[in-house]
Amino acid sequence: MRIAVLMGGVSDEREVSLSSGVQVASALRNLGHKVVAVDTVRGSLDEAEEALLLKAGVGALPPLVGELASLDEVQTVMLSGNSALSEIDVFFLALHGGSGEDGTVQALLEVAGVAYTGSNRLGCSLAMDKEVSKRLLRQAGVPTPDWLCGEYSAAEVADTLGLPVIVKAASGGSSLRLILAHDLEELGSAIDETRGWSDLILFERYHAGREVTVGILGEETLPVGEIIPEHEIFDYECKYQPGMAQEIFPADIPSDLASRLGTLALSTHKALRLRDYSRVDFIIDSQGEPWCLEANALPGMTSNSLLPKAAAAAGVAFPELCDRIAKLAEVRKQKDSDCS
Repeated sequence: MRIAVLMGGVSDEREVSLSSGVQVASALRNLGHKVVAVDTVRGSLDEAEEALLLKAGVGALPPLVGELASLDEVQTVMLSGNSALSEIDVFFLALHGGSGEDGTVQALLEVAGVAYTGSNRLGCSLAMDKEVSKRLLRQAGVPTPDWLCGEYSAAEVADTLGLPVIVKAASGGSSLRLILAHDLEELGSAIDETRGWSDLILFERYHAGREVTVGILGEETLPVGEIIPEHEIFDYECKYQPGMAQEIFPADIPSDLASRLGTLALSTHKALRLRDYSRVDFIIDSQGEPWCLEANALPGMTSNSLLPKAAAAAGVAFPELCDRIAKLAEVRKQKDSDCS
């Protein structure tokens, strides 16, 4: 199969995306696929550039806003002006955050009439908007923590949701700038900080407990995993720096709870119109009740990311996981062709 792996972009998750992309490209190439790695900012990458990115990994902090502002995406050029992409069978999306995960790139690829992996523009846009996601989850009967979204004072948030409380952007991923505010002073600072880089703030009731995650591949659930971070919450540093979190697959939980989490994850996947694969994150509170935190339409795809670890626990090695995701898109393309 001829596969283009799209990565990079200009979102805060650029480094994560580049790390995912080069590892996916390497895995697919080792299986015999003809692969071109494409940074949507810089265009096609050569072997030396890929090798450097493989070594670089993900930094302890996301890129600075100023660094990202200097970048210019060339998404339309990558389709129309790159001869290496004219014969591609499947575009493998290793993009995270921003236009790569909010449905923009997906819409572009649909207009171009090419096959691509993962959820379509609707599913991506629904999953990226955290408030819309939570409303749809409530409608589907999936428990999710109470929330407020918009302009609220620290006192209003504390009166409604209590303290401590989670503060985060209403869109985004990779636990970027996720803040747990313990008192009114911390909450006020968190609001000011988040306003500096996000148009819309989501406040979420905090449930202390065990953080778990459920991967979905081809509409079937993978083994539940438990995350034990070194910090109080599973933030960006804990997610991407070695030794900052224990990630246990399969999680040591009762079978009935694992089954319930799988059911809730599938309900979330369907409610948000996701397809092919996703990852759904939960907190299990002190009473043993699960609360859905969010769904990831394009979860991290480094060999050390949570979805690949869940797949490995099911006996699916990282190269096979990448191959299966690519083939899901290829099969869908063939079905669409047969129907036309």
